[in-house]
Amino acid sequence: MFRDREDAALQLAERLEKYKNQNVVVLAIPKGGLPLGAIIAKTLNAPLDVALSKKIGHPYNKEYAIGAVSLEDVILSNEHGVESNYIVKETQRIREKLRKKFEAYHKNKISIPLKDKTVIIVDDGVATGNTIKVTAQLVQHQNPRKTIVAIPVAPHGAVQNLQDSKYIDEVICLLIPRNFHAVGQFYSEFDQVSEEEAIILLEQTNGTVNP
Repeated sequence: MFRDREDAALQLAERLEKYKNQNVVVLAIPKGGLPLGAIIAKTLNAPLDVALSKKIGHPYNKEYAIGAVSLEDVILSNEHGVESNYIVKETQRIREKLRKKFEAYHKNKISIPLKDKTVIIVDDGVATGNTIKVTAQLVQHQNPRKTIVAIPVAPHGAVQNLQDSKYIDEVICLLIPRNFHAVGQFYSEFDQVSEEEAIILLEQTNGTVNP
C-alpha cells in the first residue's frame, strides 16, 4: 500500500536517482500522473511535461481502440474494416480536444523537445498499460535516447504488456500485486486530481527546476 501519491512518487524517485541532473524529461499522464511527475522532476532536477494523447474508438464500440492520436501523430493498430473517412473525422475531433488541453497546460508555451533525451513516463498506476504503451510509441517518433516507464503499481499482465513494447527500454514498477482490481485500492488516500490542480503542478514544477 501507498499512503498517497506523494508517498508513491518519493519511492519511485529513489529508484530513479541515477538520472538526476542528466538529460531527462519527465512526462506525466494527466491528470493522476502529475502529482508524481512533479515530485520526480524536482528530485531529478528535470523539466516536467504532460503526455497528451487519446485513443480512437471503433465506430461500433468506442471502448475498443483502433488507434491513438496526439497533436503530431496518429497510430493505427486495429483499423481493419473501418472506413478511412471515420478515422479522418475522429482524428480531427480528438485533435481539437487535445489542442484545448495543450493550451490549458502550456499557456502559449511549446512542449519540451524529446529528441536525444531520456524520457521518463509517469502515472499513478496502470490497469492494462495500453495508455502508456501508446504514449511510448508516440514519444518514439521524436527520437528519444531512452524511454523509461515509472509506475507505483500494476498487475503482472500490464507490466508484461509494457515490457513487451519495443518502444520502452525499461519498466520500473514498485508493486505487482496478485489480486488487482483497481489502482486506487493500493492507496490509503486516492483523491481525484482536477485539471486545475494538474496545471498548477506543471507550472510550479517548471518554475523551480533548472534543466
